[in-house]
Amino acid sequence: YYITNNLSKACKMSGNVGMEALIPIVNKVQDAFTQVGMNSVIDLPQIAVVGGQSAGKSSVLENCVGKDFLPRGTGICTRRPLILQLNFVEKGEWGEFLHAKGKKFTDFDEIRKEIEAETDRMTGSNKGISDIPINLRIFSPHVLNLTLIDLPGITKVPIGDQPPDIEHQIRGMIMQFISKPSCLILAVTPANSDLANSDALKLAKEVDPEGIRTIGVLTKLDLMDDGTDSRDILDNKVLPLRRGYIGVVNRSQRDIEGKKDIKAAQAAERKYFLTHPSYRHLAERAGTAFLQKTLNQQLTNHIREVLPSLRSKLEQQMTSMESEVKEFKNLGMTGGREDKSARPRMMMQMVNRVTHDFEQMIEGGGNAVDTKTLSGGAKINTIFHFRFPGYLNEGRLDEKELRKEIGFAIRNIHGVRSGLFTPDAAFEMTVKRQIDTLCPPSMKCIQQVSTELHEVIMKCIDKIKNYPRLQAEIDNLVSGYLRECETFCREQIQQLVEVELSYINTNHDDFIGFNSTAKDESVKDVAAGGGGESQLIKKGWLSTSNVGLTKGLSREYWFVLYTDALAWFKDESERDQKYYLTIDGVKMKEEEEEEGGGIFGH
Repeated sequence: YYITNNLSKACKMSGNVGMEALIPIVNKVQDAFTQVGMNSVIDLPQIAVVGGQSAGKSSVLENCVGKDFLPRGTGICTRRPLILQLNFVEKGEWGEFLHAKGKKFTDFDEIRKEIEAETDRMTGSNKGISDIPINLRIFSPHVLNLTLIDLPGITKVPIGDQPPDIEHQIRGMIMQFISKPSCLILAVTPANSDLANSDALKLAKEVDPEGIRTIGVLTKLDLMDDGTDSRDILDNKVLPLRRGYIGVVNRSQRDIEGKKDIKAAQAAERKYFLTHPSYRHLAERAGTAFLQKTLNQQLTNHIREVLPSLRSKLEQQMTSMESEVKEFKNLGMTGGREDKSARPRMMMQMVNRVTHDFEQMIEGGGNAVDTKTLSGGAKINTIFHFRFPGYLNEGRLDEKELRKEIGFAIRNIHGVRSGLFTPDAAFEMTVKRQIDTLCPPSMKCIQQVSTELHEVIMKCIDKIKNYPRLQAEIDNLVSGYLRECETFCREQIQQLVEVELSYINTNHDDFIGFNSTAKDESVKDVAAGGGGESQLIKKGWLSTSNVGLTKGLSREYWFVLYTDALAWFKDESERDQKYYLTIDGVKMKEEEEEEGGGIFGH
């Protein structure tokens, strides 16, 4: 209601002489959106200042204010968008930050320090950037009502903590502002460089190809080579813009370091345009004072043009929001009386809804089934059964490479001696290396499952986005629990691998090694009548049938009959032994064989 009422006042004023009050009203609306985190919901009329590094953006803004208050130095000085709201007052000069309510900064050096501190708080102190704006109001009798957004200068090479794609990040941040139809673009370009190579005009051309929203500003006219000028550009004959170009002369670096007064600099600027032969005819349409006046008029007219549609859009959104919260207007009231249990009950309903949605996304089912992509439980299933085996295969050594490593290990362990047998150390070293390869794929699998679970949680709590505090609290609690489970799972996997590494059990039935080979040789020796006490009599498959409840159910086993024992196995490999029965004095009768089957006939 506060926002809509302010816009109603603005609409009434837009038709009379009080039109200049439009800008402060829009500033209030902008502050209200910033405080509730809705900057991107409504496109408010504004002017974005765009330019390359060292194009003179900061000097242009300081000239408009008449004070030094912006960070300066090498590299990127503006690392967060600065929403600068200039407000005309008859007496006094001070600044106010939206993040420091109630505090007036009368010392503009303190304003600079606060901008630097607030920037470092969000981005760090080593040249990082952020798209979260800083809101600054300047009150002064030397300014006109105006709102400007100072954006980071376009850079090519990352420095400090800046990421390798810093150019793309800054470009994306700038496009986020200037791509809005309600935003005017102040393209700042140095006159001592080729206009065709201007970064600011290039970006402006992408979003405003006809030059309707773009205002050109030429800086450093006094630094051009002798015999050259920018007269044709200022006359709008080269790369013409609907709103034209304005030339300014800023203080030089020496003037800034020497603390040259801005008022004295503006007087020198005025003298420069009046005395320069190429710019005399433009003297009344150039300079900082004319730029400030032009921007004030352009922004006021622009606000007046977009205000009706802006008000209509806000009213539509307010109607929509009222319908959404209609059921909650009488929350906590029963029969006109306060019901203290209503709100906790409603909160528990929303928590239960999140729990139910999470369970459905993991277990499957529900009314809304995604037919485009895998998510939730289906994606976790894919991770376990398809991706994880693939990760394991990636870590396995080629057999040829493995044999080569085993050979080197054996030779290194024997040293100068020639060994007759394979040393256990070489075997354990090779096996342990293979066991070690199980850990990284497992950790990767854990990470992917954890990420997918967190995405599921975010989708579930998105349905309660109208309650941001409850949403944030659920996210915080569940994410914390997921991190704890992930840490515990990683520790368990690591411990399991360490257990396997601590002892290699070569006596295990699944181990194919010396013991298994010796056993096979012993059986062969007995079968050949090699003089042992126990002799192999017969081997073969035998079907057994139960006569109990499972009558008719038969199973096949591999039987081995010795002179003193009967053993049967799962298959002919004789590794998985099912039973072993000791017997005495068994002899084979050839007659039974000939009569049709004998002991192994059925």
